[in-house]
Amino acid sequence: MSDEIRSARAPKPVGAYPHARRAGGLLFLSGIGPRTPVTNEIPGNVTDSAGRLVSHDIEKQTRQVLANIRTVLEDAGSSWDRIVDVTVYLTDMAADFATFNRIYAEYFPANQPTRTTVEVGALPTPIAIELKVVAEG
Repeated sequence: MSDEIRSARAPKPVGAYPHARRAGGLLFLSGIGPRTPVTNEIPGNVTDSAGRLVSHDIEKQTRQVLANIRTVLEDAGSSWDRIVDVTVYLTDMAADFATFNRIYAEYFPANQPTRTTVEVGALPTPIAIELKVVAEG
């Protein structure tokens, strides 16, 4: 049996799933993106007059994703230092990996979790990054 976690302080999921589930001693977070909790805006996105995405700022999106993850962890009764595994999805590895990796290192100077980084063709909304996290729960 597992416990469903929904955070009132994090952006709402874009589909039919909770922010996280607890199973055994672990906490499994759903994919977390960079939307802001209150406005649902995507930091750093620039669109043209027709609403099409023109560019994104991976630094702004990375920092927002990490803030959203921290919020979900806290609301689930866990914490940043209890993260054990991270899967990173980037839509443009060549352009964004170095910046993402630099920022990620700021947030994990010690007690680094295992990590896998994958390039994907698209994510469900016009975001450039999404993280999937497993933590001790």
